[in-house]
Amino acid sequence: MTGSEETPSFRLAYVPGVTPAKWVRIWNERRPGVPLTLLQVPVAEASDVLRAGDADAGLVRLPVDRTFFSAIPLYTETTVVVVPRDHVITAAEEVTAADLADEVLLHPLDDVFDWDAPPGEPAFERPATTEDAVELVAAGVGLLVVPQSLARLYHRRDLTYRPLTDGPESAVALSWPEEATTDLVDDFIGIVRGRTVNSTRGRQAAPVPKSAKAAQAASEKAGRAQKPAAAGRTTPGARTARARAAGAKSAKPAKRGKPRRRS
Repeated sequence: MTGSEETPSFRLAYVPGVTPAKWVRIWNERRPGVPLTLLQVPVAEASDVLRAGDADAGLVRLPVDRTFFSAIPLYTETTVVVVPRDHVITAAEEVTAADLADEVLLHPLDDVFDWDAPPGEPAFERPATTEDAVELVAAGVGLLVVPQSLARLYHRRDLTYRPLTDGPESAVALSWPEEATTDLVDDFIGIVRGRTVNSTRGRQAAPVPKSAKAAQAASEKAGRAQKPAAAGRTTPGARTARARAAGAKSAKPAKRGKPRRRS
């Protein structure tokens, strides 16, 4: 390898709440010679990172610009409302938007949901980040609606959450610039789609050379698979078989009748 050549690597961006550990482990098992670098990026910056080529692919939240990016949806998260542990909502197994009508709902600037405003009463001002909003929930300022993974990411002992049955949903996808679908990107696509290590889907398989023994066996097999003789035409093998049958018939002693009785 010359000094100008670089060791190949794969750069994977991911947004908060997404856990790429399983796919990274599989990558390291299958491509030990290609290091995978993880880049955590804010939701609002994920598209810009991919457009700039600072990452080869990303685990992002939908929607994305489908005129520029390819995307494979992976899963849709449960939506929850984060509340203090002593809040009245904790008495229920799950809640609806109507249950939040009289509550102050925080709406951070990096909110991952595509809605104009959450239900309930708006807070005096919007927190800068979801993490800041969680701190305000702990301070008793209001409640917060987020995907369940973010509630777990910013977990505090004095907070809990309940599923919001009719709230918006957030879907996670693997995304990359459509014009930059490299072999490494295709390898990672195969991992998230569950392809086996021997799968050649999406890529032409390289021809496997035959050994001399395998080639000889194939030649012998082809020689045995001769085209059958045409109807009405007698082959030398058939004539020989008929001759043997005729000889055997002529050699068989003639059947003798019963002797006549004398009167």
